[in-house]
Amino acid sequence: MNVTILATSDMHGYIMPTNFSEKEMNLPFGTAKVATVLDQLKRQAKGPVIQIENGDFIQGSPLSYFIRKNESIGVQALTAVPNQLGYDVGVVGNHEFNYGQEYLKEAITSYNYPVLAANVVDDDGQHVLGDPYVIIEKEGVKIAILGVVTQYIPKWEQPATIKGLHFLSLVETAQKYVPILREQADVVIVSYHGGFERDLETGEPTELLTGENEGYELLQHVPGIDALVTGHQHRELAGKLNGVPYIQPGYRGAFVGKIELTVEETADGYKVTDSQAAIVATGEEEPAKEIVSLIADVSNQTEQWLDQTLGTVNGDMTIQDPNQARLIEHPYVEFINRVQMEASGAPISATALFNNEGKGFRSTITMRDVITNYIYPNTLAVLKLSGKELKAALEKTADFFVLQDGNIVFNPIYIEPKPQYYNYDMYEGIDYTIDFTKPSGQRIVRLQYQGKDLADNQEVEVVTNQYRAVGGGNYDMFGPEKIVREVQIDMTELIAEYLRKHPVIEAKANQNFQVLPK
Repeated sequence: MNVTILATSDMHGYIMPTNFSEKEMNLPFGTAKVATVLDQLKRQAKGPVIQIENGDFIQGSPLSYFIRKNESIGVQALTAVPNQLGYDVGVVGNHEFNYGQEYLKEAITSYNYPVLAANVVDDDGQHVLGDPYVIIEKEGVKIAILGVVTQYIPKWEQPATIKGLHFLSLVETAQKYVPILREQADVVIVSYHGGFERDLETGEPTELLTGENEGYELLQHVPGIDALVTGHQHRELAGKLNGVPYIQPGYRGAFVGKIELTVEETADGYKVTDSQAAIVATGEEEPAKEIVSLIADVSNQTEQWLDQTLGTVNGDMTIQDPNQARLIEHPYVEFINRVQMEASGAPISATALFNNEGKGFRSTITMRDVITNYIYPNTLAVLKLSGKELKAALEKTADFFVLQDGNIVFNPIYIEPKPQYYNYDMYEGIDYTIDFTKPSGQRIVRLQYQGKDLADNQEVEVVTNQYRAVGGGNYDMFGPEKIVREVQIDMTELIAEYLRKHPVIEAKANQNFQVLPK
């Protein structure tokens, strides 16, 4: 007999096959296409099927943002989609916390399947967002699923969003529960909204070993696992490590992960004797009609909202080359920093181009332009920093580019296994020069504030997004203890409000930062 595990992860509210930047509705991803593939794979399965939704579903697209901001619609309009897909179990993802605990709990309550969060506990050690595991019996086979999310969430979220919650290590959690499940079930699955911190062939670290991703360590130190579902990194992975099959099915519903376990009946129950892992592309499939119909009304409302005009641009604010826009100050980058400075009152601001898909602003700015360029639901925080700390932050951001054959290129270690374009910051309100010919940690060769060199002991206020302010992206020189005030309004709304006050903006940049060699 075969036990088939079908898993999705990091669909981020992408239901229809569109990225929302244009009105194209047949891109190679989307939950509606996932539904078609899941149906096909279930019909092909020889034996019981377990379906797992591995987290980060309710946040991440303009559609999910629109639903969140319109309380009259309610999260049920979104969660109705996975409810239609027939999942057996779900797992909490890190981005599920972005809209606050109340919204997350409302979503969890609305699902028609259990949601797991084994390593999220309150001050009393109680599981408040979901049980640690479930055991499901199908065709006589007892299948246990342990659900865990990355423990690194406190490094990203504003404290109020996760107040009263504690996030424990995947490995320590699995060491506690896997032996218990091994005694009770024939098959033990770990569904982890997190990824791999090491190269799966060599074991060499592929990132700083902060605990954000612990998949490799899990399979090195916790025996008794029959299958591992991963996510969070948006990678496309399928294979075996130490004999354990693993999958990671990308993001936005571009793939479905599939693990087939061969089980044989013994005197003590069923035992796994073989396994295979694969990811199945969804891009060529037709969107499932029942999902299209289910989301049609709110999808149409979202499209109308995205098309509303907010302002106009004098000049060129389009982004042709995102890396060039990171190295030579771009009018769009300066614009975002100006919005942050006006909203916060801080004299210095830092922002990033979050990915390479943003195209900047055309002559007419719509909400579609805003939300497809500024893709995260960030609020702002103002930090009080010393000159030494600010310089350390600039040195950190300077690591994201390197010299390669005389050219300045984005550092490959921050592209694979997961692109980290969102961690390279550009500042306004200071004048600085980065010299990429210098060793790491010595690249900031000029740093001035108000026309004078910034002293190490001089204090300044800097506004940035909440993720960065609490130290997200391994900016250890920042932290919640350095926050002096916050702007609890989403950046998308701040941008829209800025455009209401300034309906015509000039596409200009003052080139306050330079890079060497030119």
